[in-house]
Formats: sequence, structure tokens, C-alpha cells
Amino acid sequence: MSPQPLALPSADWSEWLADYVLSRLRAVPRTVERLKDGTRRETADVLGLWNDADIALRGAESAALLFVEVHPELAVRRRGDELVQQVDRVRSERDLDRALYDVVAATDPAGLDEVALRMRDHVLRDFRRSGVDRDERTRARLRDISERLTVLEQDFGRAIRDDVRAIRIAPEQLAGLPADFIAAHPPAEDGLVTVTTDYPDYRPFYAYAEDADARRRLTIEFHNRGWPANDAVLHEMFDLRHEKAQLVGYDSWPDYDAQVKMIGTGDAIAEFIERISTAAAAAGRRDLDTMIARRREDDPAATIDRSEIGYYTQLIRREQYDVDAKEVRRYFDFTRVRAGLLEVTGQLFGLEYRPVDVPLWHADVTAYDVYAEGELRGRIYLDLHPREGKFKHAAQFELVGGITDRQLPEGVLVCNFSRGLMEHRDVVTLFHEFGHLIHHVLGGRQEWARFSGVATEWDFVEAPSQMLEEWAWDAATLGRFAVDESGASIPAGLVGRMRVATDFGKGMLVQTQVAHTAVSYLLHRDRPADHTAAVSNAMEHYGLIAELPGTHFQASFGHLAEYTSAYYTYAWSRVIAKDLFSAFHGDDLFDPSAAHRYRDLILVPGGSRDAADLVADFLGRPFTFDAYAAWLDRAPVPTAESAP
Repeated sequence: MSPQPLALPSADWSEWLADYVLSRLRAVPRTVERLKDGTRRETADVLGLWNDADIALRGAESAALLFVEVHPELAVRRRGDELVQQVDRVRSERDLDRALYDVVAATDPAGLDEVALRMRDHVLRDFRRSGVDRDERTRARLRDISERLTVLEQDFGRAIRDDVRAIRIAPEQLAGLPADFIAAHPPAEDGLVTVTTDYPDYRPFYAYAEDADARRRLTIEFHNRGWPANDAVLHEMFDLRHEKAQLVGYDSWPDYDAQVKMIGTGDAIAEFIERISTAAAAAGRRDLDTMIARRREDDPAATIDRSEIGYYTQLIRREQYDVDAKEVRRYFDFTRVRAGLLEVTGQLFGLEYRPVDVPLWHADVTAYDVYAEGELRGRIYLDLHPREGKFKHAAQFELVGGITDRQLPEGVLVCNFSRGLMEHRDVVTLFHEFGHLIHHVLGGRQEWARFSGVATEWDFVEAPSQMLEEWAWDAATLGRFAVDESGASIPAGLVGRMRVATDFGKGMLVQTQVAHTAVSYLLHRDRPADHTAAVSNAMEHYGLIAELPGTHFQASFGHLAEYTSAYYTYAWSRVIAKDLFSAFHGDDLFDPSAAHRYRDLILVPGGSRDAADLVADFLGRPFTFDAYAAWLDRAPVPTAESAP
């Protein structure tokens, strides 16, 4: 019988989640004990039992992590936190079990196929990285560190998720905001308007509000989410990661973390930071000088601070490139964008999305079964609007990892978009995150749980998603679903100007990303006593502009939990993504020969091969820096009518 999607409950979510997770956790030690029972087994049988335990453990973790972030009931989120801690304990016990390691290490690799051999190598590597070959006292300490880090990472994320801040301003301070934004923010009885740090409020306000003082106030609140609670959390988190790395034989956490990534070493991260910073220096300086000059037209004595980057970027694009983002957004109604996304990716990858009426955790969520050539390949859930207690950023979460003939892959897209008109940059974000979801589904037909879905090296994970962003900048693609209230499609000329206009600001954007990369790396490498001072120095040196006084960006930098010292992966993946996109023809992004080769050679293999090999197979050569450098070097060209 073909595998079927997971049946979610219509009620009693806390009980269902506990039963689902705990039943899988109970299966893990039972399987481990079978492996250690002294029975002589062939290598394939040993790896098969290991895979059974992996499937159970991954299933338990995926469900617990997801519903911690998305379920509207506080009791379910709290139960999820407890279950995540139990998952970590079970994993630690397995990964630090010396007798189990000896069983796997004693297997004979002869006769294994390429993927099974890769599986065995990865299991043994992960065992060693866990510290299984250390003495019992060290293993006990590593167990304690792992459990404590799980709690700290939960505390860190919860502080960000629950800390929604706001400013209260006079209605006239909404000047510059789109009409629908103003209509959605009526004054309260005291005559004041509330604007929050949630994305649908913060992003438009940051970009369009003409009142500099109000922009600064909201930016300060946004950059102080999670403060001061997360200060102590981060210090302990970084110290424990460093201790873990040293206990298993590495000089630092970045060295430990980078060993299993494409980049290889911590020192290589530092070198990459400098390379990207140098490459972006001219473009970043050019953008900043243009911003300062425009800012001084309004106030001759003024300088630029971080609350003004978004506003002056949009202002300059409107004045010098004839692109008014407020006008652009009228073409991007959320419902049409969502439908267009499914149409575009369906054609591109040969997929069909069929809506399904199933129990869901919130009324905002929609579910679709994914078919390829009439065959059910997985299920996706779209949870795209903000609510209290929900994850505050944008990401793809796994619900079920796909296993050939056993489990269908199921993934959840979790975002925080407006219910009405969307910013074009949010459309780009939606395409980006959907790229992860497609990767999870198409890469979810694997024998080994270890390689299912988005299971490549972490510094390749973003490349397929970043490449899919390119379709959100294509006039023919946008013309399918980007229409205004009269039904008129977005003009191709406007899309062309939008593409040109993005050349202004990309230097600052890359420099800011480099600064965030430096923050994630340096806080882990150096573990400074004063995180805020170190962040401000990194932002000023790499991002060209210091943080606003009194702000603590690191307290809400959620990637410090998941990406740890490896935020560089966004820039690294962008280099690969630009090279991947060079294989598509700009006049026909739906050419099936390119799209299907990309699908089959990059997405479908999941993590079953090294990412560098997947890319080389698709491109016919190793990836290079050339396409990225050409994109970065392309200077902005103002329109003739608006050039100064």
C-alpha cells in the first residue's frame, strides 16, 4: 500500500502531539537495543535498523519543533518545548552510546552501494563528533551540555517570539504610509495609533514613514526584542558550544561547526567574510554616499543611521529610478500571489497542487497534496500570516521526512505576510521560502532518513531558494498573477525598472549581510564580555553604519540559535545560486530542459551526494565566483528623466 499523509487531529492537540512524539521516542531505544543484542548481522541490516531509529527520532523532533513555533494554544507550545527536550535526551543517549558505536564501526563497508557507503561514513562521523570515543566522564558532561543547549535555544527563541513591542504615535505621523496601512491603523480612544514590531507593521513603516523620529523609535524597539532576557542566554550558549567543541577535539565552535560544511574550517569563514566584504566595498560605499547626499537635502547637518536605510533606499529608487514601491505593491494582492506561486512552481517543476480539506492547527493554514505525473509525492501546508505566539520570521519547517515507500514528505511554510497587499520584497521572500518547501518534497524520496529532503551541507541549503527568487523578478512570470484592482497586469517596463532599481542598495544590503555574518562568527569565536559593543563594532566595520545607540541586535538575531556561527551560509549560497541561474535562459525561464535538469540533478537527490558534486553535474563544471561578482559589480543606472 502506498504511504499516505499524516492524519492531524481535529481536537486535543496537546494529547495528540505527546502521543505522536513519545511513541516514536520509545521506538528509538528498542531499536538500539536490538542492534546491541549480539546478533550477527550484515552491514545492510545494521544500517537498516539504524535508519529505523533515525526515522522515528526525526519524526518526533520535526513535529515537536514545528508546533512549538506555530500552534495557537500556549499549552501545546509548552508541551512541545518539553517534548523537544525529551527528543534531545534520546538523541544524546544514542549518539554517546559507545557499545552502539562499536557495532556500527565493526560493519564491513565492502559491497555497499555509493549512497549506503555514504550513510555509514556519515553515521560514524556523527558519532565521533558527538564525543562517543571520549571517556565516560567527558561523555556525561557532553550529555549535560546538549540538554542545557536545547533549553537555552528554546529560551532564546521564545523570548523573541513573545516580545512584540510597539510605539504609539499621532495619526499624522503615519504620513507616507500606503492608504491601506493607514486604514488598518485607526486611532484609539486616546487619539493615538499603535504600530508594532511584527513584520506587517514594521517593514512598511521602516520603508515609508516620513517621520524620522517615529521610524527611529520603532527601529529601536525592533532591534531590542528579546533584550535583556537573551543577554545571559547568549553568553551561556556561546560558552557551552565552545566547551563542547573543545571536549571533542576542536579549537573553537566555528571549527567544529564548519567541518561538516562545504567551507570546511573556521578560518575559511573569516577569509570568506573578508572576500565578500572586499568585493562589495565599492558598491556599498557608492550606495552610502548616495544616501548621505540625499539625506542632506532634507537636513544639511544630518548623517544616516540604521532607521533611515530603508526609507532613503525607497526614496532614491522612486526619485532616481522611477520605481515607487507603494505603487508597485498594488499589483501584489496576497491571494493572487499565493495562487501565482503555485502555478509558476507547478509548471517549472512539473507539479500539481491539489487543495485538501483536512484538520489544521489554525484557520489561516491551507494544505495541498503535491502530485507529479499523477502520483502523490507529498503534502505541503502554508501558514503565512502573523498571530500571537507564532514564529516571527519566515522559514520552512519539516513535519514528516520522506522515505521511499514508507513516508511521504510533508513540510510547512511559516511566514508573516500581510493579508492584503504585499511588498514586492515579501513576494521575493515567499518564492525563496517556497524553494525550501519544494526541495523538501522533491528530495523526499530517499531510502535513508539522513539524506531526505533539505539534507545537504548547511552552506548549500539556501542556494536553491535564492535561485528561485529570480522568478519573482521576471516580467513574464509576474505578469501571470501580479494585477491591480482593475485587472491590469503589472507592466513589463515597470518590472524592468524594478530590476534596475535594485542595483541601488544591493551594496549596502550585502555589506549588512556580511556584518551579520561577522556577528555570528565573532561572537562564537571570541565570546566577548560585551556582546553589544562587539556587534556595534562589526556593524560599523562591515556594515558601514553602527547600530543605533541603546539597541541590542543580537538579542533578536534568531539565526544565532539555528545557524550558530555559520550565518555566512546565506552569502556563500548566493554565490552558488547566481552560478546555478546562469544555466537558465533569461528570455524563457520555463524552458523545461533546464528546469527539469535542475529539478532532477539538484533537488531530487536531497543529501545523498555532496552539494559540490550536484552543482558540478548540473553546470558541467565546479561553481565559480564569476556570476556573483558580475551581479555585484553591476552599477545602478538612474533613469534619464530622474538622474541628478
